[in-house]
Amino acid sequence: MAVTNTQSGTNVHEVAEGIYRINTPVAIAGAGGFSFNQYFIAGDEPLIFHTGPRGMFPLVREAVASVMPVEKLRYIAFSHVEADECGSLNEWLSAAPQASPLCGTVAALVSINDLADRPPRALADGEALSLGKHSVRWLDAPHLPHGWECGYLMEERTKTLLCGDLFTQGGADLPALTEADTLGPSESFRQAMDYFSHTRHSGQLLEKLASTEPATLACMHGSAWHGDGARLLRALAGEWAR
Repeated sequence: MAVTNTQSGTNVHEVAEGIYRINTPVAIAGAGGFSFNQYFIAGDEPLIFHTGPRGMFPLVREAVASVMPVEKLRYIAFSHVEADECGSLNEWLSAAPQASPLCGTVAALVSINDLADRPPRALADGEALSLGKHSVRWLDAPHLPHGWECGYLMEERTKTLLCGDLFTQGGADLPALTEADTLGPSESFRQAMDYFSHTRHSGQLLEKLASTEPATLACMHGSAWHGDGARLLRALAGEWAR
């Protein structure tokens, strides 16, 4: 698959079996190119991870519709509470009447029980959820990189870690999936903006993610990455320990 909206450049590519990266490139004044990704897991109980901000909802909805009818979505998931993570949550709930928000227990407690138009399906740390052909497991990761409620989903069949803001890369024209260096560009981006939390538990949390041995890292900004994900996550921990 390729471009679903010629004006915005929104595009869809399969980055693992049954997992699709929806990408919208943007220009940010004074900061060059950037991109916003959502990940759609097809199957009996389809799931989207990251909603995108409200202004992008028509573009992301159009992209999902190129894969399957939007109203069949079952879960609207996200890592933490932020505009690009869950800004259009209620728009998705309106478009998909059978869908539920999917988040960690902390996010449900402190935000989503109030913000969402329907009650969330809250997952405890380590809890798995079957989507039919695929299965996801929630991993609590508070303040990694920001938000007490932060966490990630591991899709266990394809070993894809939906890793949110970890490994954020600048640029608006990066490949959908790469095996090239991602740590260098993402660290350059982080050091320029320092948008990460400096929690004392970051090394332990990164080791927890590495222990899942992901084969694909589904990044929210920039390319998804394929390779030895455990090694890359441990290399990131090494950078932070300096």
